[in-house]
Amino acid sequence: MFQLIVFDLDGTLVDSKRDLANATNTLLVECGAAPLAEDRIGRMVGDGAATLVARAFEASAVARPPDALDRFLAIYAAHLLDHTRPYQDVPEVLAALADRAHLGVLTNKPLESTRRILDGLSLSRYFAPDAVVGGDGPFPRKPDPSGLRHLMARTGAAARETAMVGDSPIDLRTARAAATPLYLARYGFGFDAQRSGELRPNERVIDNFRELLAL
Repeated sequence: MFQLIVFDLDGTLVDSKRDLANATNTLLVECGAAPLAEDRIGRMVGDGAATLVARAFEASAVARPPDALDRFLAIYAAHLLDHTRPYQDVPEVLAALADRAHLGVLTNKPLESTRRILDGLSLSRYFAPDAVVGGDGPFPRKPDPSGLRHLMARTGAAARETAMVGDSPIDLRTARAAATPLYLARYGFGFDAQRSGELRPNERVIDNFRELLAL
């Protein structure tokens, strides 16, 4: 049914919550703050590293040093794949979908980190190099639809022929801005149950990645 399927990364393709939380808490402790709960940090993810760091320091009520973002990125870069793994069935489902549609990744994570994760987990084989769009590239970060529209233009897919797969309100807003159907992952750590009650006819919730085989 779809010519193009575009995936978010964190909370959709891979469970990276623990590594993100560990890096965030390492920085907070270095700055004299107490660590935050892993699930709480998981709910802060989605708008890019700078916003994650800002939210963590705001929640900790400690002053954020000027070099906080650079320090976080350095800590996280050294531990990208300590615990991060694909969600269940992701490789098998991507292999099946790649036979019938173009696949892309649209994430607010920096592109270098995104590629290292995809390479390290043997997922990069399912995505052409120019079909992976990070948050530090030429396009504004989600929920701005520019990156999604770029991937659509790259394949010639119309909005109705494109599916966005994500787990957070950011992905919801991105799909709506581009007028594409949306599949929202309940299993993802960015999932907002309250927002899922407001879905439109071309938007649906999936409980596991294998449900995408019905696309």
